[in-house]
Amino acid sequence: MALREYQGLAVLAGWLLAAAAQAQQAGAVPEPVEPPPATTQGDVTTLGEVRALRPDDEPLDLYRFKNPVQVQPNRFSRTWSEPPSPEQVSMSGGYLMMGINKGLAAAAQGVNKLTGGPDQIQSATARPPPELTDEEQRRAQEVCAQQGGCPVLPEP
Repeated sequence: MALREYQGLAVLAGWLLAAAAQAQQAGAVPEPVEPPPATTQGDVTTLGEVRALRPDDEPLDLYRFKNPVQVQPNRFSRTWSEPPSPEQVSMSGGYLMMGINKGLAAAAQGVNKLTGGPDQIQSATARPPPELTDEEQRRAQEVCAQQGGCPVLPEP
């Protein structure tokens, strides 16, 4: 029974605080602001140079520990990966799904090694430019001459 009384008092105190804040806002009348005097064309004030800076990738946290030691990348940096944050875990289906996906990826990589198949991710290779035969070059020159205005290619 005492708990209900405290809840009722808390609600009543909240209403009183809200009413007091409302009364203060209603009583505060802003003073009128005079417009600046009109300036002549030669009397214009200009600002100095303004530079837009790229925002930092992460917000500044003044209470975060900043390690004074900066370690250079080494041979272990390639294989080390930070553990996922709770947000990343929840977005990817939880720890169970992440484990299943990691196991499937390892199994696929093992099968790929056993069969000698190509890697899943391959670097791009550019093909050589197409070579025209002498007959194709002659026909292209004839078409250009009929259309009028193609550059003449040097003979190989």
